[in-house]
Amino acid sequence: MEQQRDFDIVIYGATGFTGRLVAEYLARQGGHGLTWAMAGRNADKLAAVRDEIGAPAETPLVTADAGDPASLDAMAARARCIISTVGPYQLYGGDLVAACAGQGTDYVDLCGEPLWMRDMIATHQDAAKASGARIVFSCGFDSIPFDLGVLYLQDAAREKFSSACPRVRGRVRAMNGEFSGGTAASLGATMERIKGEPDLLQALVDPFCLAGGFRGPEQPADNKPYEDEHLGQWVAPFIMATINSKNIHRSNALMGHPYGEDFRYDEMMLTGPGEQGKAAAEYVAKADPLGGENAPRPGEGPSKEAREAGNYDVLFVGTSADGEELRASVSGDMDPGYGSTSKMIAESAVCLVTECADLPGGIYTPAPALGQKLIARLQAHAGLTFTLE
Repeated sequence: MEQQRDFDIVIYGATGFTGRLVAEYLARQGGHGLTWAMAGRNADKLAAVRDEIGAPAETPLVTADAGDPASLDAMAARARCIISTVGPYQLYGGDLVAACAGQGTDYVDLCGEPLWMRDMIATHQDAAKASGARIVFSCGFDSIPFDLGVLYLQDAAREKFSSACPRVRGRVRAMNGEFSGGTAASLGATMERIKGEPDLLQALVDPFCLAGGFRGPEQPADNKPYEDEHLGQWVAPFIMATINSKNIHRSNALMGHPYGEDFRYDEMMLTGPGEQGKAAAEYVAKADPLGGENAPRPGEGPSKEAREAGNYDVLFVGTSADGEELRASVSGDMDPGYGSTSKMIAESAVCLVTECADLPGGIYTPAPALGQKLIARLQAHAGLTFTLE
């Protein structure tokens, strides 16, 4: 029998910018009827945030520090699921994953750090399986709209074509809003690690580095602009493709390759047709949204008005083995890096706790762990729309 826990969900990092948004969202949803707590290093700051976001005064506060593994272990022992917004995860996240894997505690995060994820899988997969902990990485803008977008398209393809599409194009049609400071910090931490361990660069550029040893076919090039004749538009490299594509190939492997062992996927930004589209694609390819003096900083973020003015729209184009085409899209009603991400990770935790009793322990990506159940939750509560076009 599962041991009793004090809380269904604990939001770790609730005084940070994104953690605060997660807590505010969960408070607004009435916790979906679950018991939940806010956790962080400083109890006074936690209390201040609780009051500022309008959470109930009786919302429990838990003190835990990434530099104190015993406090993380104690927190994990009290929770059914931990939402972790404390990154970069390669600097601050390893001990919490270890605690959750050891305690049989579910865990969701916003990780876009494939080298760290690979390390965590190698180190803690067996412990998570043994304890029953379900650890789900990348439950924000990277990589839920993309991982679940491909799943949604492929499920429809099996209905229409009786088999999945061996080729899928992910094409970002619109993205209005800022990348998060955590994303920028994570990229910086990854680059610093590679400086010290240059051999890791090969893993970073390998689309199958999270696929558990599986090696699929060579993937389409996604590192420079080109005219996509299939869509009649120019496309440019998309900065999140590096992590999203790895997660999608891991999902395919974890589910037993329902997309096929010959599955090919790439992810680009649509910039339009003709010379204007070409110029835009070349501009995007040279831009560095996560670098320079104006790069977002961890703990900072856009105003409520800016978050609500943001949105995104991603097109998925599947081509069947017979050359037939199927299109689907995923859109979000707030900026991707903060407003939509905070809703996605909260709903991921609720879904894991309330709807996934049969999921065994292990380390997952969103599609094999949460799948269509999460798609339904995101459409019902989080402002995402999944559509066949």
